[in-house]
Order: sequence, then structure tokens, then C-alpha cells
Amino acid sequence: MKTATVHEIKQELTANSEKALIDLCLRLARFKKENKELLTFLLFEANDLEGYINEVKALIDEAFSELDASVNLYFTKKSLRKIVRIANKHIRYTASKQAEVAILLHFCTQLNESGIPFKKSTTLVNLYQQQVKKIKAALETMHEDLQYDYLRELEAL
Repeated sequence: MKTATVHEIKQELTANSEKALIDLCLRLARFKKENKELLTFLLFEANDLEGYINEVKALIDEAFSELDASVNLYFTKKSLRKIVRIANKHIRYTASKQAEVAILLHFCTQLNESGIPFKKSTTLVNLYQQQVKKIKAALETMHEDLQYDYLRELEAL
């Protein structure tokens, strides 16, 4: 089966009635948890981006509080990758560079404050540096005033 392009899907959606669109959205939400989460964000939380960013930061804080760095470096790596996946998923939902920078900065700050000896592991150093690289790339596309504020936070890391 050939998958339609975004342009073809857009044309087909504009041809459908409002009720048909609602049915399509509900059917889409039934099949994948990620689709349901995206619809929830778009319908209920997209208007309050700052509140949503704070919720994601709370999720990251909770994940770090459950992390036990003294157990095993292997499990610590897996847990940190899971936290990054959660952060990236929510960043994709927002499609906002400001949200991306705020969430990734919070992750890096939490990692520094957690006491995890991540500098002893090449994998974790690379993970950390990749997040910093993403922050810098997102900062380049933002307004100068916001860039200045976030760059100060980044330099504090």
C-alpha cells in the first residue's frame, strides 16, 4: 500500500465534512497513544505553552527523582535516554523552539545537579553534549532578547 503525501492528505481533508473530520480524528486517536497525546496537547494545552513547559519540567523532575545513580551505570544510562525520549516527544508536540530550549536546558540542569558522575562515561558525555548542541541550534533561530536570556542559562551550565 502506498502512503499518501501530506499535500494529498490535506486536499482530501478539505473535501470532507466537519463530522467526517471529527470521526477521522477520533479513529486516529484510538490507535496510538502518541496520537492521543498529541490531540490532547493541541486541543487542551496548546493555548498555555508556558504551563505545558512547566508540566514537562515536572515530568523530568519526577523521572530524575526516581533515578538511582548508585545502582548501576548501565541502568542510569538507560534511564537518562528514556528521559531524553520523553523530553523530545513533548518538544515535537509543541513545535516551538522556545519550548525546546527551555525543556532541554532543564534536562541539562537536572543532570548536572543530580550528582550522577556522567563525565566518567563517554556515552553520557556524548548524550549531554548532543542536548547542548540541540539547544544552541534552536537558539540561533530565536529572537535576540530570548537568545541572550537562554545563553546566560546555558553558560551557567
